[in-house]
Amino acid sequence: MAKTVDDLRDEIREAVGRYERVESTAFTKEALAAICEAVDYDIGAGSLPSKSRMRAGILWKVGELPEDDPERASSAFRKAELAAIATALRRE
Repeated sequence: MAKTVDDLRDEIREAVGRYERVESTAFTKEALAAICEAVDYDIGAGSLPSKSRMRAGILWKVGELPEDDPERASSAFRKAELAAIATALRRE
């Protein structure tokens, strides 16, 4: 059976040392930062960048975006993007 969006999010959370969520929620800034670290996207020191900046960096690092462009990642990850991220993390 195909994985749901919630299944993919939880797989990604667990792959980066976060915890499963009982309810369906998008990634927090902290979870996005953990994913950034796992895919070797440097978010710098200090305060966390915007969610769109981190989503764009993640998608760029896993080959879903041709460049690190936050305007192309202004909303939550789509199912195909989650699948690409999960696949990249499985290879780690």
